Amino acid sequence: MLEVRSLTQRFGGITALEDISFAVAKGDITGIIGPNGAGKTTLFNIVTGLYTQTAGAVLLNGKDISNLPPERLAPLGLVRTFQNIELFGTMTVLENVMLGLHTRSSSGILACMAKMPWHLREERLIRKQAYEWLDFCGISTLAEQKASNLPFGRGRFLEIARAMAVNPSIMLMDEPAAGLNNRETGELAALIRKIRAAGVTVVLVEHDMELVMDICDRIIVLNLGRKLAEGTPREIQENPAVISAYLGEG
Repeated sequence: MLEVRSLTQRFGGITALEDISFAVAKGDITGIIGPNGAGKTTLFNIVTGLYTQTAGAVLLNGKDISNLPPERLAPLGLVRTFQNIELFGTMTVLENVMLGLHTRSSSGILACMAKMPWHLREERLIRKQAYEWLDFCGISTLAEQKASNLPFGRGRFLEIARAMAVNPSIMLMDEPAAGLNNRETGELAALIRKIRAAGVTVVLVEHDMELVMDICDRIIVLNLGRKLAEGTPREIQENPAVISAYLGEG
């Protein structure tokens, strides 16, 4: 579904990524791991249109999406969540998810200002669907709270609900377990499986090895900007190069 071909990224004299290639199968949960500075977030930033790569290509369902900006990737089904939660704090939880749904809205600003009947119908539908996505992520009881008042973990789930509202085919998550306690991490694992069951392919960068090994079908290991290994969780756990570079001896 997603293919990265010979991706290279240089910043001046620094090579952040060197000839990275891999493919993500439809319906899989794929983990990308590696030490700090391995190039994981740089890779995500290229795939999601925030950076322009020095060389190589990114394909989605066989279509070259290299260098497309994020606003053009979302309608193609590719969405992303961030390590540092990006919410509209002055809006309610429900309104944050409604923003994701407005990417599929057909009403323009004039229809909104004039309160045209079709706009009002569409707005009611968007509100209903937003509640459904909040319920999907287990936070519908928080719908009317200001997003800025949410505990950190609930904010993480809100960001995922908003991303799901875009109706993606593939979701990239940048360290979704960062800052979560053990209970919340367990809830996150269940939610990611639920997202996959809903037909969304998932790719995540993550440092929580227990989570990665538990939920991922395949894992890609980066080290110093290069792909060190790729395989099933068991294969990665037993790979001597991975143990040495990332997981630590013993």
